[in-house]
Amino acid sequence: MGSRASTLLREEEIEEIKKETGFSHSQITRLYSRFTSLDKGENGTLSREDFQRIPELAINPLGDRIINAFFPEGSDREDQVNFRGFMRTLAHFRPIEDNEKNKDPTASEPLNSRSNKLLFAFRLYDLDRDDKISRDELLQVLRMMVGVNISDEQLGSIADRTIQEADQNGDNSISFNEFIKVLEKVDVEQKMSIRFLH
Repeated sequence: MGSRASTLLREEEIEEIKKETGFSHSQITRLYSRFTSLDKGENGTLSREDFQRIPELAINPLGDRIINAFFPEGSDREDQVNFRGFMRTLAHFRPIEDNEKNKDPTASEPLNSRSNKLLFAFRLYDLDRDDKISRDELLQVLRMMVGVNISDEQLGSIADRTIQEADQNGDNSISFNEFIKVLEKVDVEQKMSIRFLH
């Protein structure tokens, strides 16, 4: 299977993905091998069902939200993701290396930057994609995370307090800028990182 992965991924594709995502050559080939093992249709794309077969996502309370992140709205094929799209989403979780912190300021911001990690997290809560998190959306996500362990009244109280603390313009929702402000002291870079093998 390892040979299959390396033969189907051309060297120039690997270089383009390296530039775009910051992953190393060996990380890309290893993740391509994982991608092809998940590709049950053997058509070079993954479906939502392919993701749902991943045990860690199946048991994660936010699994469906995470899976949705791989399928951006308005993309050519909202029901399938190719390897490049897969890598683009995974890049949000790549740790920021010390040598990346002082990169060329004119270059586009890396996918694993603090602001892109925050935008990724924000979109997990913004269920209707209207660029703000409403009380109802916050409640839905909280319910996904805690299940039936907390009463609706308690969840409502948590949602109300969260919005009250974050909402700066009085619209009873949380905008992306308000979301950033609330999380300014949180080590998002560390909390939203997965160690990928080199």
